[in-house]
Amino acid sequence: MAINLSQSARKRRETYVGPWLPEPIDTSADPALGAERSEALSLGILVLLEKLTPTQRAAYVLREAFDYPYDQIGAIIGQTPESSRQLVSRARRLVNNGKRNRIGADRHRQLVDTFVAAAKTGDIDELEALFAQDVVSYSDGGGKPGTKAARNPVAGRERVARFIASFAGHFWTDALIEPIEINGDAAIRLSREGRTYTIVTITAGPDGIDQILWMMNPDKITSFSTGG
Repeated sequence: MAINLSQSARKRRETYVGPWLPEPIDTSADPALGAERSEALSLGILVLLEKLTPTQRAAYVLREAFDYPYDQIGAIIGQTPESSRQLVSRARRLVNNGKRNRIGADRHRQLVDTFVAAAKTGDIDELEALFAQDVVSYSDGGGKPGTKAARNPVAGRERVARFIASFAGHFWTDALIEPIEINGDAAIRLSREGRTYTIVTITAGPDGIDQILWMMNPDKITSFSTGG
């Protein structure tokens, strides 16, 4: 059933307008969840899992998260034990190739705060100094009117810095900017008049920020409570 649902969701995402990002999970209210499952919940890992086929993802999760034996995995997904082993091996290789070394929670929060300060002023030099060479910015607006989300990912240190600087003059104006925890990682929530309009998260490694995720689709973020 999960594989069928995943295949159906993949077909829907093929017609999705602009980049698609996993729905954020607010772990602020449950620090234990974020601490215990930060690796599995992190948006960076969830984005990587989306690159797998539904069957690869099912086999990978059954093995890595639940430690099922290969004969049982094969019975569940309709494959032989050897085919299941190969599916898990390929999935593990794809995920590991895309993984970055994670930084500590304190350093991550510091990077988020520094990034916000530089983004608000549109200082291109400061932004570039924060980024890894291959940084990518993804904006998920789902094609919803009024989100003004970028329809394509923006890649590269200089291009991403200039992209963020281009909307610094209006994006942050009159915004209530609040630190929150999303999927076990530090993030920020932006709201105006009590309505959340963007949640921003970053992933980062020793070389700096390598992904910036702008979640602007109201269908994914309206469940987040806002400040005063």
